[in-house]
Amino acid sequence: MKAIATLAILSLTAVVLHAQTNAPATKPAAASPPPAPPSAFEKFTRDMKKPAPYLTWGADLRIRNEYLNNAITLTDAAVRHEQDVIRIRGRLWATATPVDGLSLNMRFSGEPREWMKPSFSSNYRNQQGQVGKTGLEERYGIFDLLNAKWTNSWVSITGGRQDIMFGDFYDWWLVLDGTPGDGSWTFFLDSVRMSIDVSEMKTKFDIVALYQNARPDEWLPTLGTSGPNPPSNPAGYGLTEQNEAGAIFYASNKSLKNTQIDGYFIYKGDYKEFANGDNADIYTVGAKVTGTPSKHWQYSVEGAYQLGSKEDRIGTIAERDISAYGGKLKATYLLKDKLNNQVSLIGEFLSGDDPDTTGKDEMFDILWGRWPRWSELYIYSYVMETSGKIAQLNNIGRIGPSWSMAPVKGMSLSVMYNALFAPQETPTRAMNPALFSGDGNFRGHYLQTVLKHTFNKHLNAHLWAEFVWEGDYYAQRDMMSFLRGEVYLTW
Repeated sequence: MKAIATLAILSLTAVVLHAQTNAPATKPAAASPPPAPPSAFEKFTRDMKKPAPYLTWGADLRIRNEYLNNAITLTDAAVRHEQDVIRIRGRLWATATPVDGLSLNMRFSGEPREWMKPSFSSNYRNQQGQVGKTGLEERYGIFDLLNAKWTNSWVSITGGRQDIMFGDFYDWWLVLDGTPGDGSWTFFLDSVRMSIDVSEMKTKFDIVALYQNARPDEWLPTLGTSGPNPPSNPAGYGLTEQNEAGAIFYASNKSLKNTQIDGYFIYKGDYKEFANGDNADIYTVGAKVTGTPSKHWQYSVEGAYQLGSKEDRIGTIAERDISAYGGKLKATYLLKDKLNNQVSLIGEFLSGDDPDTTGKDEMFDILWGRWPRWSELYIYSYVMETSGKIAQLNNIGRIGPSWSMAPVKGMSLSVMYNALFAPQETPTRAMNPALFSGDGNFRGHYLQTVLKHTFNKHLNAHLWAEFVWEGDYYAQRDMMSFLRGEVYLTW
């Protein structure tokens, strides 16, 4: 009922707003007035956030209420198939520029969680070590940015804890989130990055070296306990399941008109830290082409091939040789009308491991792309499929349309459908094989609808709903659902 009610509210809101926007005008529209001078409050915040010429600071607060049903368990017959949690993330940041070309950057973040239903999280237990608690999970505070950046006209070097993204905006494929274990709370990488802009060639080069620790307090101390605390949290919190070393070489060229061509080489070395961690050496070679052939059309096509070796499952699976591939595409038509209507066709393929091959691993590894790039719901379904790892997407093909519009200023509505498939009928890393039929390739029908509104530069909010009607890839035919309301405040 929650799912149906939320979808109805989103649809009704869009219809009402669309009707209001298209109501006949009673008089010709007046010319736009000049922008108003900043209010006393805006002037106060601007001056307060820059107390000195060399120092700026700010803060934000994100409050989310998330409800999931069957997304982790894959069936409503399991205990704790419903999850209901309020996530409260607060962040404080500052940037100092002691000399021209040098900036020192810091951000501190915390996210306590209030569990409204018994938690599925193994990190939140009672003093007897039993999972399934409700109430406040305090967690810990962490520096999720702490770096120094030096720049001149053609090169920049950043060393320390930083956010790194490669690829299309908000569709970053293989490099974004170095901390999938804490959800969307943080996504940093401990790394050194050099960016070189060769304007004569219309090319930008990026070189990144990184080492990511699985435990939050390994490099820098956390505020509050993040390590093992038997029996209430015997393993401790994890940013990921293994320590990770990496090297990234990325080049982007814009020599062709209205076209960008990217090429990259990525190495990722995994060193098992937690029980479900990996030992691996993964080498990825890939390319991406994006373009705007006309004012109404945009496209993006990306593909990658992987080789190396991996030992990645709880138990005794021996090291295997990797031979995997993946790709994605998106074509968008922009109507350029007053409602900013846009229609897209989206497709993606990530190879799965063939259970009939011995000594080989065909499963594509998403590297540092374990974040809700296209679905907030479906990343949780991989917990039971990939040895307890959230968002370790693989063995999937998806295709479908999406549509978005802006019914009024500051508001957007989007709807997306995907048909989901599994190239391999059997998931070779399943924690509970009985949850999967082993005799079907259709994962199910996926539907997403999102309503967002920006009230002003200090406040925005959204309503988000997703559903999956399970197909014959699963042993049951239950519906997965995800509902979220969010308020986001920025100082």
